[in-house]
Amino acid sequence: MSDVIIDFQDHILSITMNRPLKKNALTAAMYSTMAEALEMAETDMSVRVIIFQGVDGIFTSGNDLADFLGNPVRGTDTPVSRFLFALARSTVPMIAAVDGPAVGIGTTMLLHCDMVIAADTSLFMMPFTNLGLLPENGSSYLLPKIMGHTKASELILTGRAFTAEEALSYGVINEVCKADELVTITAKWAALLASKPPSAMRKSKALMKTDMPVVIDRIRIEMEQFSEALVSPEAKEALTAFMEKRPPDFSKF
Repeated sequence: MSDVIIDFQDHILSITMNRPLKKNALTAAMYSTMAEALEMAETDMSVRVIIFQGVDGIFTSGNDLADFLGNPVRGTDTPVSRFLFALARSTVPMIAAVDGPAVGIGTTMLLHCDMVIAADTSLFMMPFTNLGLLPENGSSYLLPKIMGHTKASELILTGRAFTAEEALSYGVINEVCKADELVTITAKWAALLASKPPSAMRKSKALMKTDMPVVIDRIRIEMEQFSEALVSPEAKEALTAFMEKRPPDFSKF
């Protein structure tokens, strides 16, 4: 079974992160598959809605660290950067169905979606600073825009986890439901959006994203600084501590 399942039915393209034994942690190969799906959807008017989802009560635990360190984000044609740019540029209405952990990219990708439905068991987290790293996927621009500077600062600078109810109050998601209702509710929203005039939907979304060039530029800047931070002494200590299952020691920095 593929680590990413792509399914297309009734004008709805479903992208399912399917690596449950690794908590749906994302690899370069998975990013490549998802980027290809988004790029295809952008040129295919039969695709009217895109759904992102995970399996086994997990959205995604973020990047697979071992794979990520072996395939760092350098340049604009890596699998990760292709996915980030395709996500930001997409004119197709996108829905995320979140169940369980949504860590790192699992949270920042939601900022590009048009609707997010989350199970009440979901937990969101952007632990970049805790790993000696920086915000990514345009989140340093989009998060303050969505929820205001002070709350965005709290979440980015502390890297703390927050619940589905908090995410709803911050404006990150649209609806909270029971886990066993998530598939049904998401399907209803997707069917509703898919029933609308496709060209009008894409153009309406594009009008609401007139700052897309700013977002793309911010993603580029973040990637450059993220790559630099990835090889910093702070990140080395944080990642080593994570692998060794001990608290990091930043007292010497």
